[in-house]
Amino acid sequence: MMDTRVKQRTGAAGGRVRSRVRQQLLDAGLELFGVQGYAHTTVGALCEEAGVPEEVFREEYDSLEGLLIALHSRVTTNGMRAAENVQLAEDIDECGPQERVRRLFDAYVDAVTRDPREARVTFVEVLGVSPAVDEHCRRWRDTWVEFYAAATERAVGRGEAVNTDHRADVIVMVNTIHELMAHHARRPRRARPEDVSGELTYLALTLLTAE
Repeated sequence: MMDTRVKQRTGAAGGRVRSRVRQQLLDAGLELFGVQGYAHTTVGALCEEAGVPEEVFREEYDSLEGLLIALHSRVTTNGMRAAENVQLAEDIDECGPQERVRRLFDAYVDAVTRDPREARVTFVEVLGVSPAVDEHCRRWRDTWVEFYAAATERAVGRGEAVNTDHRADVIVMVNTIHELMAHHARRPRRARPEDVSGELTYLALTLLTAE
């Protein structure tokens, strides 16, 4: 077990120790939540997996719920960055609408499903945990709505989408994306990322071009 005096260390060395401890807890949470499930994980089991005393865990995350939220944010942030990088690619404006949308979803799906445990935590284990986790996920959905709404407005400007208010369509799309990702994360046999991305691409283009 790690020395409980870690919580008393300060300065650069203390910061490095704390960062390492947080990473150990995140790794342990990913393994236990992503394999046996959040509901079947105890604080004791998590701390044993991480090699961290319970009192140190409480200092860092307070509860398993707090660790679950941190893991969800980490994976979802990776997905958002991957999608943003596609939008910023130098050649993105040279692509047709189908290729552009497909590249976006290829990057997103790869980022959030590369590790099956991350996909399970992000799309399955967060469901129905508590009002706090529900609110956290709702805020992330709102962020995705803004991201896709901005992308849709650019598509309208290029003449690639019907010139109408697509916000309701985007909300439906974001909710459907999460439902599809949860469906695939629950399947005992892992779906190919390109198949998942293809489904999302078809959904997005259908909504964008609907009269």
